[in-house]
Amino acid sequence: MRIITRYVLREHLGPLVFSLSALTSLLLLNYVAKRLGELVGKGLPWKVIAEFLLLSVPFTFAMTMPMAVLVATLHAFSRMAAENEITALKATGVSIRRLMRPVVLAASVLTLVMVWFNDQVMPRTNHALSNLGNDIARKKPTFALREQVINEVSPQRIYLRAAHLVRGSDRMRDVTIFDLSDPQRRRTIRGDSGLLALSSDGSDLHLTLFSGSMTELTPTEPMRLQRLFFRTNFVRVRGVDNRLERDSVGGVKTDREMTICELQRRVGRSHEMRDRAWQELKGYDSVAARKWPLKEVPAGLGSFYCRLRAFAFVRAARAEAPPRPPPAGGALAQAPAQIPAQAPPREPTKPRTLVPEPTPPDTAGRAVLAEGVKLQLGEAQRIIDGDEVEIEKKFAIAAACLVFALLGAPIALRFPRAGVGMTIGVSLGVFGLYYVALIAGEALAKRSMLSPFWSMWGANFLLLAIGAWLTVRLGTEGTTTRGSETLERLHRVRERLAPFLGRRGAAP
Repeated sequence: MRIITRYVLREHLGPLVFSLSALTSLLLLNYVAKRLGELVGKGLPWKVIAEFLLLSVPFTFAMTMPMAVLVATLHAFSRMAAENEITALKATGVSIRRLMRPVVLAASVLTLVMVWFNDQVMPRTNHALSNLGNDIARKKPTFALREQVINEVSPQRIYLRAAHLVRGSDRMRDVTIFDLSDPQRRRTIRGDSGLLALSSDGSDLHLTLFSGSMTELTPTEPMRLQRLFFRTNFVRVRGVDNRLERDSVGGVKTDREMTICELQRRVGRSHEMRDRAWQELKGYDSVAARKWPLKEVPAGLGSFYCRLRAFAFVRAARAEAPPRPPPAGGALAQAPAQIPAQAPPREPTKPRTLVPEPTPPDTAGRAVLAEGVKLQLGEAQRIIDGDEVEIEKKFAIAAACLVFALLGAPIALRFPRAGVGMTIGVSLGVFGLYYVALIAGEALAKRSMLSPFWSMWGANFLLLAIGAWLTVRLGTEGTTTRGSETLERLHRVRERLAPFLGRRGAAP
Protein backbone atom coordinates (compact mmCIF):
# COMPACT_ATOMS: atom_id res chain seq x y z
CA MET A 1 0.00 0.00 0.00
CA ARG A 2 2.90 2.39 0.60
CA ILE A 3 4.02 1.85 -2.98
CA ILE A 4 0.55 2.73 -4.25
CA THR A 5 0.41 5.80 -1.99
CA ARG A 6 3.77 7.06 -3.23
CA TYR A 7 2.78 6.36 -6.81
CA VAL A 8 -0.50 8.29 -6.55
CA LEU A 9 1.20 11.26 -4.88
CA ARG A 10 3.98 11.23 -7.48
CA GLU A 11 1.38 11.32 -10.24
CA HIS A 12 -0.07 14.49 -8.67
CA LEU A 13 3.23 16.24 -7.96
CA GLY A 14 4.20 17.02 -11.54
CA PRO A 15 0.84 18.50 -12.62
CA LEU A 16 0.65 20.42 -9.33
CA VAL A 17 4.03 22.11 -9.82
CA PHE A 18 3.35 22.85 -13.48
CA SER A 19 -0.14 24.27 -12.96
CA LEU A 20 0.96 26.27 -9.91
CA SER A 21 3.84 27.83 -11.83
CA ALA A 22 1.73 28.59 -14.91
CA LEU A 23 -1.23 30.06 -13.03
CA THR A 24 0.96 32.11 -10.69
CA SER A 25 2.94 33.49 -13.63
CA LEU A 26 -0.23 34.48 -15.50
CA LEU A 27 -1.78 36.26 -12.52
CA LEU A 28 1.54 37.88 -11.65
CA LEU A 29 1.97 39.23 -15.18
CA ASN A 30 -1.58 40.58 -15.10
CA TYR A 31 -0.93 42.33 -11.77
CA VAL A 32 2.40 43.78 -12.87
CA ALA A 33 0.90 44.96 -16.17
CA LYS A 34 -1.72 46.97 -14.26
CA ARG A 35 0.98 48.70 -12.22
CA LEU A 36 3.54 49.03 -14.98
CA GLY A 37 3.02 52.79 -15.15
CA GLU A 38 4.32 53.12 -11.58
CA LEU A 39 7.60 51.37 -12.42
CA VAL A 40 8.75 52.61 -15.81
CA GLY A 41 10.33 55.98 -16.45
CA LYS A 42 11.64 56.51 -12.91
CA GLY A 43 15.11 55.06 -13.17
CA LEU A 44 14.52 52.33 -10.59
CA PRO A 45 17.40 49.92 -9.98
CA TRP A 46 16.87 46.29 -10.89
CA LYS A 47 16.96 45.26 -7.23
CA VAL A 48 13.89 47.38 -6.47
CA ILE A 49 12.00 45.93 -9.45
CA ALA A 50 12.98 42.40 -8.40
CA GLU A 51 11.81 43.12 -4.86
CA PHE A 52 8.50 44.42 -6.22
CA LEU A 53 8.00 41.20 -8.22
CA LEU A 54 8.93 38.94 -5.30
CA LEU A 55 6.57 40.73 -2.92
CA SER A 56 3.76 40.32 -5.47
CA VAL A 57 4.14 36.53 -5.57
CA PRO A 58 2.59 35.55 -2.17
CA PHE A 59 -0.76 37.19 -2.90
CA THR A 60 -1.08 35.40 -6.25
CA PHE A 61 0.30 32.19 -4.74
CA ALA A 62 -2.49 32.10 -2.14
CA MET A 63 -5.09 32.40 -4.91
CA THR A 64 -3.57 29.91 -7.34
CA MET A 65 -2.77 27.08 -4.92
CA PRO A 66 -6.38 25.77 -4.70
CA MET A 67 -6.67 26.11 -8.48
CA ALA A 68 -3.47 24.11 -8.97
CA VAL A 69 -4.75 21.37 -6.64
CA LEU A 70 -7.91 20.98 -8.74
CA VAL A 71 -5.98 20.89 -12.03
CA ALA A 72 -3.49 18.34 -10.66
CA THR A 73 -6.25 16.09 -9.26
CA LEU A 74 -8.26 16.17 -12.48
CA HIS A 75 -5.25 15.48 -14.68
CA ALA A 76 -3.73 12.72 -12.55
CA PHE A 77 -6.89 10.66 -12.02
CA SER A 78 -8.04 11.21 -15.60
CA ARG A 79 -4.75 9.93 -16.96
CA MET A 80 -4.74 6.92 -14.62
CA ALA A 81 -8.30 6.06 -15.66
CA ALA A 82 -7.63 6.55 -19.37
CA GLU A 83 -4.64 4.18 -19.25
CA ASN A 84 -6.69 1.56 -17.35
CA GLU A 85 -4.53 1.82 -14.25
CA ILE A 86 -7.64 2.36 -12.13
CA THR A 87 -9.20 -0.81 -13.60
CA ALA A 88 -6.05 -2.82 -12.87
CA LEU A 89 -5.91 -1.57 -9.27
CA LYS A 90 -9.59 -2.36 -8.75
CA ALA A 91 -8.98 -5.88 -10.09
CA THR A 92 -6.33 -6.41 -7.42
CA GLY A 93 -8.75 -5.35 -4.65
CA VAL A 94 -7.75 -1.70 -4.25
CA SER A 95 -10.85 0.49 -4.01
CA ILE A 96 -11.15 3.92 -5.52
CA ARG A 97 -11.67 5.49 -2.11
CA ARG A 98 -8.37 3.91 -1.05
CA LEU A 99 -6.69 5.63 -4.01
CA MET A 100 -8.25 8.96 -2.99
CA ARG A 101 -7.09 8.69 0.62
CA PRO A 102 -3.45 9.86 0.14
CA VAL A 103 -4.63 12.78 -2.03
CA VAL A 104 -7.17 13.85 0.60
CA LEU A 105 -4.59 13.57 3.39
CA ALA A 106 -2.04 15.57 1.38
CA ALA A 107 -4.68 18.22 0.63
CA SER A 108 -5.51 18.39 4.38
CA VAL A 109 -1.86 19.02 5.24
CA LEU A 110 -1.68 21.60 2.45
CA THR A 111 -4.77 23.31 3.89
CA LEU A 112 -3.07 23.70 7.28
CA VAL A 113 0.06 25.06 5.59
CA MET A 114 -2.02 27.56 3.62
CA VAL A 115 -3.78 28.73 6.80
CA TRP A 116 -0.38 29.57 8.26
CA PHE A 117 0.70 31.13 4.96
CA ASN A 118 -2.41 33.31 4.69
CA ASP A 119 -2.07 34.37 8.32
CA GLN A 120 1.64 35.06 8.65
CA VAL A 121 3.36 35.38 5.26
CA MET A 122 0.78 37.07 3.05
CA PRO A 123 -0.09 40.02 5.40
CA ARG A 124 3.56 40.88 5.93
CA THR A 125 4.39 40.77 2.23
CA ASN A 126 1.27 42.79 1.40
CA HIS A 127 2.33 45.45 3.90
CA ALA A 128 5.87 45.52 2.52
CA LEU A 129 4.51 45.72 -1.04
CA SER A 130 2.21 48.60 -0.10
CA ASN A 131 5.09 50.52 1.50
CA LEU A 132 7.31 49.90 -1.51
CA GLY A 133 4.56 51.10 -3.84
CA ASN A 134 4.20 54.30 -1.82
CA ASP A 135 7.95 54.85 -1.90
CA ILE A 136 8.02 54.38 -5.69
CA ALA A 137 5.06 56.74 -6.11
CA ARG A 138 6.96 59.49 -4.25
CA LYS A 139 9.99 59.11 -6.50
CA LYS A 140 10.23 61.61 -9.32
CA PRO A 141 10.90 60.54 -12.91
CA THR A 142 14.49 60.33 -14.03
CA PHE A 143 15.94 63.80 -14.68
CA ALA A 144 17.35 63.97 -18.20
CA LEU A 145 17.71 66.94 -20.56
CA ARG A 146 16.99 66.79 -24.27
CA GLU A 147 17.91 69.24 -26.97
CA GLN A 148 15.36 71.57 -28.58
CA VAL A 149 12.73 70.46 -26.03
CA ILE A 150 11.26 72.36 -23.09
CA ASN A 151 12.30 70.12 -20.18
CA GLU A 152 10.42 70.20 -16.89
CA VAL A 153 13.15 70.64 -14.29
CA SER A 154 10.84 71.24 -11.32
CA PRO A 155 7.17 70.19 -11.73
CA GLN A 156 5.05 73.22 -12.73
CA ARG A 157 7.76 75.60 -11.51
CA ILE A 158 10.90 75.70 -13.64
CA TYR A 159 11.37 74.70 -17.29
CA LEU A 160 14.60 74.66 -19.32
CA ARG A 161 15.35 74.64 -23.02
CA ALA A 162 18.81 74.16 -24.50
CA ALA A 163 19.46 74.42 -28.23
CA HIS A 164 22.56 72.26 -28.04
CA LEU A 165 24.10 69.95 -25.43
CA VAL A 166 27.82 69.31 -25.72
CA ARG A 167 28.36 65.56 -25.60
CA GLY A 168 30.68 64.32 -22.88
CA SER A 169 30.52 67.54 -20.84
CA ASP A 170 28.12 69.69 -18.81
CA ARG A 171 28.10 72.61 -21.26
CA MET A 172 24.99 73.93 -22.97
CA ARG A 173 24.44 76.52 -25.68
CA ASP A 174 21.57 78.93 -26.25
CA VAL A 175 19.90 78.24 -22.90
CA THR A 176 16.47 79.54 -21.84
CA ILE A 177 14.98 79.12 -18.36
CA PHE A 178 11.28 79.75 -17.67
CA ASP A 179 10.74 80.45 -13.96
CA LEU A 180 7.06 80.10 -12.86
CA SER A 181 7.72 79.45 -9.18
CA ASP A 182 6.40 82.87 -8.10
CA PRO A 183 2.79 83.47 -9.29
CA GLN A 184 3.29 87.25 -8.90
CA ARG A 185 6.32 87.36 -11.18
CA ARG A 186 7.22 85.60 -14.42
CA ARG A 187 10.92 85.33 -15.19
CA THR A 188 12.63 84.34 -18.40
CA ILE A 189 16.40 83.91 -18.26
CA ARG A 190 18.42 83.55 -21.45
CA GLY A 191 22.11 82.85 -21.87
CA ASP A 192 24.49 82.23 -24.75
CA SER A 193 25.95 79.23 -22.91
CA GLY A 194 25.81 77.55 -19.54
CA LEU A 195 27.02 74.81 -17.25
CA LEU A 196 24.93 72.09 -15.64
CA ALA A 197 25.92 70.40 -12.36
CA LEU A 198 24.38 68.63 -9.38
CA SER A 199 25.14 69.33 -5.74
CA SER A 200 27.32 67.00 -3.74
CA ASP A 201 24.33 65.14 -2.27
CA GLY A 202 22.52 65.11 -5.63
CA SER A 203 19.44 66.90 -4.29
CA ASP A 204 19.86 70.30 -6.03
CA LEU A 205 20.62 71.37 -9.59
CA HIS A 206 23.15 74.16 -10.19
CA LEU A 207 22.87 76.15 -13.42
CA THR A 208 25.49 78.72 -14.42
CA LEU A 209 24.59 80.95 -17.38
CA PHE A 210 26.95 83.28 -19.28
CA SER A 211 26.32 86.44 -21.34
CA GLY A 212 22.59 86.73 -21.16
CA SER A 213 19.61 88.64 -19.84
CA MET A 214 16.75 88.18 -17.39
CA THR A 215 13.28 89.46 -18.26
CA GLU A 216 10.69 89.86 -15.50
CA LEU A 217 7.00 90.54 -16.01
CA THR A 218 4.38 91.20 -13.32
CA PRO A 219 0.82 90.05 -14.21
CA THR A 220 -0.69 92.88 -12.16
CA GLU A 221 1.29 95.45 -14.18
CA PRO A 222 1.31 94.14 -17.76
CA MET A 223 2.63 97.46 -19.13
CA ARG A 224 5.79 97.29 -17.04
CA LEU A 225 8.71 95.16 -18.19
CA GLN A 226 12.01 94.81 -16.31
CA ARG A 227 15.09 93.51 -18.05
CA LEU A 228 18.59 92.92 -16.63
CA PHE A 229 21.77 91.97 -18.44
CA PHE A 230 24.50 89.83 -16.90
CA ARG A 231 27.78 88.23 -17.69
CA THR A 232 27.41 85.36 -15.21
CA ASN A 233 24.23 84.28 -13.48
CA PHE A 234 23.88 81.44 -11.01
CA VAL A 235 20.54 79.59 -10.69
CA ARG A 236 19.86 76.95 -8.07
CA VAL A 237 16.93 74.55 -8.42
CA ARG A 238 16.10 72.66 -5.24
CA GLY A 239 14.54 69.22 -4.94
CA VAL A 240 15.51 67.51 -8.19
CA ASP A 241 16.80 64.42 -6.41
CA ASN A 242 15.43 61.25 -8.00
CA ARG A 243 16.71 58.77 -5.46
CA LEU A 244 14.29 56.27 -3.98
CA GLU A 245 13.70 57.11 -0.31
CA ARG A 246 12.56 54.07 1.64
CA ASP A 247 10.16 54.51 4.54
CA SER A 248 11.30 52.22 7.35
CA VAL A 249 8.23 52.84 9.54
CA GLY A 250 5.43 52.23 7.06
CA GLY A 251 1.87 53.45 7.06
CA VAL A 252 -1.32 52.21 8.64
CA LYS A 253 -2.13 48.58 7.87
CA THR A 254 -5.23 47.70 5.92
CA ASP A 255 -7.33 44.59 6.51
CA ARG A 256 -5.32 42.61 3.95
CA GLU A 257 -2.07 43.55 5.70
CA MET A 258 -3.11 42.24 9.14
CA THR A 259 -2.84 38.80 10.64
CA ILE A 260 -5.89 36.96 11.89
CA CYS A 261 -5.26 37.87 15.52
CA GLU A 262 -4.71 41.55 14.64
CA LEU A 263 -8.01 41.57 12.79
CA GLN A 264 -9.71 39.81 15.70
CA ARG A 265 -8.45 42.41 18.17
CA ARG A 266 -9.68 45.23 15.95
CA VAL A 267 -13.07 43.52 15.71
CA GLY A 268 -13.24 43.48 19.52
CA ARG A 269 -12.35 47.16 19.81
CA SER A 270 -14.87 48.10 17.12
CA HIS A 271 -17.52 46.02 18.87
CA GLU A 272 -16.98 47.91 22.13
CA MET A 273 -17.00 51.25 20.32
CA ARG A 274 -20.24 50.33 18.55
CA ASP A 275 -21.96 49.34 21.81
CA ARG A 276 -20.91 52.58 23.51
CA ALA A 277 -22.16 54.59 20.55
CA TRP A 278 -25.50 52.75 20.63
CA GLN A 279 -25.94 53.51 24.32
CA GLU A 280 -25.17 57.14 23.60
CA LEU A 281 -27.67 57.17 20.72
CA LYS A 282 -30.27 55.64 23.00
CA GLY A 283 -29.83 58.58 25.37
CA TYR A 284 -30.27 61.11 22.56
CA ASP A 285 -33.00 59.41 20.52
CA SER A 286 -34.51 56.16 21.79
CA VAL A 287 -36.69 55.74 18.69
CA ALA A 288 -33.67 55.87 16.37
CA ALA A 289 -31.79 53.44 18.66
CA ARG A 290 -34.62 50.87 18.34
CA LYS A 291 -34.46 51.21 14.55
CA TRP A 292 -30.71 50.48 14.68
CA PRO A 293 -30.53 46.94 16.10
CA LEU A 294 -27.17 45.67 17.25
CA LYS A 295 -26.02 42.48 15.58
CA GLU A 296 -24.13 40.03 17.70
CA VAL A 297 -20.57 39.26 16.64
CA PRO A 298 -20.26 35.45 16.82
CA ALA A 299 -17.10 33.79 18.05
CA GLY A 300 -15.94 32.38 14.73
CA LEU A 301 -12.84 30.59 13.56
CA GLY A 302 -10.70 33.66 14.20
CA SER A 303 -11.27 33.69 17.96
CA PHE A 304 -10.69 29.92 18.21
CA TYR A 305 -7.51 30.18 16.14
CA CYS A 306 -6.15 33.05 18.25
CA ARG A 307 -6.89 31.21 21.52
CA LEU A 308 -5.15 28.13 20.14
CA ARG A 309 -2.09 30.16 19.13
CA ALA A 310 -1.97 31.89 22.53
CA PHE A 311 -2.16 28.53 24.30
CA ALA A 312 0.58 27.06 22.11
CA PHE A 313 2.88 30.04 22.65
CA VAL A 314 2.33 29.97 26.42
CA ARG A 315 3.18 26.27 26.54
CA ALA A 316 6.29 26.83 24.42
CA ALA A 317 7.41 29.78 26.60
CA ARG A 318 6.98 27.75 29.78
CA ALA A 319 8.95 24.86 28.31
CA GLU A 320 11.84 27.12 27.25
CA ALA A 321 11.94 29.14 30.50
CA PRO A 322 14.84 28.14 32.81
CA PRO A 323 13.89 26.79 36.27
CA ARG A 324 13.98 29.30 39.08
CA PRO A 325 16.83 28.79 41.60
CA PRO A 326 15.79 28.11 45.23
CA PRO A 327 16.02 31.15 47.50
CA ALA A 328 19.06 31.41 49.75
CA GLY A 329 18.66 30.91 53.49
CA GLY A 330 16.69 27.67 53.59
CA ALA A 331 13.13 27.37 54.75
CA LEU A 332 13.21 30.59 56.74
CA ALA A 333 13.85 32.61 53.62
CA GLN A 334 10.83 31.04 51.91
CA ALA A 335 8.36 32.21 54.56
CA PRO A 336 6.72 35.51 53.65
CA ALA A 337 7.62 38.43 55.80
CA GLN A 338 4.99 39.72 58.20
CA ILE A 339 3.88 43.14 57.01
CA PRO A 340 2.04 45.15 59.62
CA ALA A 341 -1.47 46.05 58.65
CA GLN A 342 -1.97 49.67 57.77
CA ALA A 343 -5.09 51.68 57.76
CA PRO A 344 -6.50 52.34 54.30
CA PRO A 345 -5.69 55.81 53.04
CA ARG A 346 -8.47 58.31 53.16
CA GLU A 347 -9.92 59.47 49.92
CA PRO A 348 -9.01 63.08 49.21
CA THR A 349 -11.92 65.40 49.40
CA LYS A 350 -12.87 66.98 46.12
CA PRO A 351 -12.43 70.74 46.10
CA ARG A 352 -15.51 72.72 45.51
CA THR A 353 -15.69 74.49 42.21
CA LEU A 354 -17.90 77.28 41.05
CA VAL A 355 -18.15 75.86 37.48
CA PRO A 356 -21.82 75.16 36.72
CA GLU A 357 -22.87 71.72 35.51
CA PRO A 358 -23.32 71.43 31.75
CA THR A 359 -26.88 71.90 30.65
CA PRO A 360 -28.43 69.18 28.47
CA PRO A 361 -28.68 70.07 24.79
CA ASP A 362 -31.94 71.20 23.32
CA THR A 363 -33.96 69.28 20.73
CA ALA A 364 -31.96 70.60 17.77
CA GLY A 365 -28.68 69.89 19.54
CA ARG A 366 -29.76 66.35 20.41
CA ALA A 367 -30.68 65.70 16.78
CA VAL A 368 -27.25 66.86 15.62
CA LEU A 369 -25.49 64.72 18.22
CA ALA A 370 -27.66 61.73 17.28
CA GLU A 371 -26.62 62.07 13.63
CA GLY A 372 -22.96 62.13 14.66
CA VAL A 373 -23.43 59.00 16.76
CA LYS A 374 -25.13 57.27 13.82
CA LEU A 375 -22.05 57.92 11.74
CA GLN A 376 -19.90 56.32 14.46
CA LEU A 377 -22.23 53.32 14.53
CA GLY A 378 -22.03 52.90 10.77
CA GLU A 379 -18.23 53.18 10.73
CA ALA A 380 -17.83 50.66 13.56
CA GLN A 381 -20.18 48.19 11.86
CA ARG A 382 -18.32 48.63 8.56
CA ILE A 383 -15.01 47.78 10.23
CA ILE A 384 -16.54 44.74 11.95
CA ASP A 385 -18.05 43.38 8.74
CA GLY A 386 -14.90 43.98 6.68
CA ASP A 387 -12.56 42.38 9.21
CA GLU A 388 -14.85 39.39 9.77
CA VAL A 389 -14.99 38.81 6.01
CA GLU A 390 -11.19 38.98 5.75
CA ILE A 391 -10.76 36.50 8.62
CA GLU A 392 -13.18 33.99 7.11
CA LYS A 393 -11.62 34.46 3.68
CA LYS A 394 -8.19 33.41 4.94
CA PHE A 395 -9.62 30.13 6.21
CA ALA A 396 -12.01 29.54 3.29
CA ILE A 397 -9.37 29.93 0.56
CA ALA A 398 -7.03 27.59 2.44
CA ALA A 399 -9.81 25.00 2.88
CA ALA A 400 -10.52 25.17 -0.86
CA CYS A 401 -7.45 22.93 -1.38
CA LEU A 402 -9.22 20.07 0.40
CA VAL A 403 -12.58 20.83 -1.25
CA PHE A 404 -11.10 20.83 -4.75
CA ALA A 405 -9.26 17.56 -4.10
CA LEU A 406 -12.54 15.90 -3.04
CA LEU A 407 -14.29 17.37 -6.08
CA GLY A 408 -11.69 16.70 -8.76
CA ALA A 409 -11.12 12.97 -8.19
CA PRO A 410 -14.73 11.74 -8.70
CA ILE A 411 -15.23 14.06 -11.71
CA ALA A 412 -12.10 12.68 -13.38
CA LEU A 413 -13.18 9.08 -12.69
CA ARG A 414 -16.70 9.74 -13.99
CA PHE A 415 -15.31 10.88 -17.35
CA PRO A 416 -12.21 8.71 -17.87
CA ARG A 417 -11.82 9.37 -21.61
CA ALA A 418 -12.38 13.13 -21.56
CA GLY A 419 -8.67 13.98 -21.44
CA VAL A 420 -7.15 17.45 -21.26
CA GLY A 421 -10.32 19.12 -22.56
CA MET A 422 -12.26 17.98 -19.52
CA THR A 423 -9.47 19.17 -17.21
CA ILE A 424 -9.43 22.65 -18.70
CA GLY A 425 -13.21 22.95 -18.99
CA VAL A 426 -14.03 21.75 -15.47
CA SER A 427 -11.22 23.84 -13.99
CA LEU A 428 -12.40 27.03 -15.66
CA GLY A 429 -16.01 26.35 -14.65
CA VAL A 430 -15.16 25.64 -11.02
CA PHE A 431 -12.76 28.59 -10.80
CA GLY A 432 -15.33 30.96 -12.24
CA LEU A 433 -18.09 29.73 -9.92
CA TYR A 434 -15.88 29.80 -6.84
CA TYR A 435 -14.29 33.22 -7.22
CA VAL A 436 -17.49 34.90 -8.44
CA ALA A 437 -19.18 33.51 -5.32
CA LEU A 438 -16.34 34.90 -3.17
CA ILE A 439 -16.54 38.36 -4.73
CA ALA A 440 -20.33 38.51 -4.55
CA GLY A 441 -20.36 37.17 -0.98
CA GLU A 442 -17.77 39.71 0.13
CA ALA A 443 -19.83 42.56 -1.32
CA LEU A 444 -23.02 41.31 0.36
CA ALA A 445 -21.31 40.78 3.71
CA LYS A 446 -19.78 44.27 3.74
CA ARG A 447 -23.27 45.67 3.19
CA SER A 448 -24.60 43.65 6.15
CA MET A 449 -26.87 41.65 3.82
CA LEU A 450 -25.20 38.29 4.53
CA SER A 451 -23.18 36.94 7.41
CA PRO A 452 -19.40 36.88 6.84
CA PHE A 453 -19.25 33.12 7.54
CA TRP A 454 -21.77 32.09 4.89
CA SER A 455 -20.54 34.66 2.40
CA MET A 456 -17.07 33.10 2.38
CA TRP A 457 -17.91 29.45 3.10
CA GLY A 458 -21.04 29.10 0.95
CA ALA A 459 -19.13 28.15 -2.22
CA ASN A 460 -16.95 25.72 -0.24
CA PHE A 461 -19.98 23.92 1.22
CA LEU A 462 -21.71 23.74 -2.17
CA LEU A 463 -18.68 22.26 -3.95
CA LEU A 464 -17.99 19.97 -0.99
CA ALA A 465 -21.55 18.60 -1.14
CA ILE A 466 -21.17 17.93 -4.88
CA GLY A 467 -17.82 16.23 -4.34
CA ALA A 468 -19.15 14.11 -1.47
CA TRP A 469 -22.17 13.01 -3.52
CA LEU A 470 -19.97 12.05 -6.46
CA THR A 471 -17.56 10.24 -4.15
CA VAL A 472 -20.39 8.18 -2.66
CA ARG A 473 -21.56 7.30 -6.18
CA LEU A 474 -18.11 6.07 -7.23
CA GLY A 475 -18.98 2.45 -6.48
CA THR A 476 -21.90 2.48 -8.93
CA GLU A 477 -20.14 3.69 -12.07
CA GLY A 478 -20.68 1.69 -15.23
CA THR A 479 -18.56 2.70 -18.18
CA THR A 480 -19.20 1.17 -21.58
CA THR A 481 -17.73 1.48 -25.05
CA ARG A 482 -19.87 4.54 -25.57
CA GLY A 483 -18.33 6.42 -22.67
CA SER A 484 -19.29 7.09 -19.05
CA GLU A 485 -22.36 6.15 -17.06
CA THR A 486 -23.99 9.50 -17.78
CA LEU A 487 -23.76 8.95 -21.53
CA GLU A 488 -25.13 5.44 -21.04
CA ARG A 489 -28.17 6.82 -19.23
CA LEU A 490 -28.77 9.41 -21.92
CA HIS A 491 -28.62 6.65 -24.53
CA ARG A 492 -31.22 4.59 -22.64
CA VAL A 493 -33.54 7.60 -22.34
CA ARG A 494 -33.17 8.28 -26.05
CA GLU A 495 -34.04 4.64 -26.88
CA ARG A 496 -37.17 4.78 -24.70
CA LEU A 497 -38.37 8.01 -26.28
CA ALA A 498 -37.65 6.89 -29.86
CA PRO A 499 -41.06 5.14 -30.43
CA PHE A 500 -43.00 8.18 -29.19
CA LEU A 501 -40.93 10.59 -31.24
CA GLY A 502 -41.36 8.35 -34.31
CA ARG A 503 -45.17 8.24 -33.96
CA ARG A 504 -45.40 11.99 -33.54
CA GLY A 505 -43.29 12.51 -36.62
CA ALA A 506 -45.47 10.05 -38.67
CA ALA A 507 -48.75 11.83 -37.78
CA PRO A 508 -50.19 14.03 -40.59
